[in-house]
Amino acid sequence: MSKTLYQKIYDSHIVYEDKKNISILYIDLHSLHEVTSPQAFDSL
Repeated sequence: MSKTLYQKIYDSHIVYEDKKNISILYIDLHSLHEVTSPQAFDSL
């Protein structure tokens, strides 16, 4: 059975999957916006 684009991307980012099909995904991109990012990082 062929996979959708979403399934292919999801499957390629799985780091760990247990017997109950709970997955931990690797996310490799964080988007920052020049206007709102300073306020977000100041609150950390």
